[in-house]
Amino acid sequence: MSIVITALPAWPRVRRGANGHPVQTLQHLLRQRGEDLAVDGVLGPLTEGAVRAAQAEKGVDVDGVAGPRTWAVLVEPVQRGSAGEAVRAVQREAVARDRSRGTAPVLVVDGLFGPRTEAWVRGFQGALHAGFPEIVEDGVVGPVTWRCLVSGMLSQ
Repeated sequence: MSIVITALPAWPRVRRGANGHPVQTLQHLLRQRGEDLAVDGVLGPLTEGAVRAAQAEKGVDVDGVAGPRTWAVLVEPVQRGSAGEAVRAVQREAVARDRSRGTAPVLVVDGLFGPRTEAWVRGFQGALHAGFPEIVEDGVVGPVTWRCLVSGMLSQ
């Protein structure tokens, strides 16, 4: 029996005590906006405080939980030529999905959106496009692609 998904997944809800995916991505996005956080994959008091600060700044309910409205204001489009923590978040998502078991990761997490990162993003978008026509294979990580990444699509 095959399962057919007919709608994009919801943005995840991550709160204090969460660890692993997508906490590292959240931490990179908070660093992109200037927060001084370690990217350790643990949503502890410092990360929760940074989430609260971002929520207050962006006019989102301040509860320290990264839910749909919080993710929507934290993600920013990145594409070839972009640099910074948001790009690192995309690259970390790529590495987490790498099943090649090779000696070198699929991408280097360097924060530079070059041709290899663009090729990976296009491949990710292309793998999802058949089931989700709203996903465009353009190499740009916009809101829909971000949602697919942080929700864990193709990570199993």
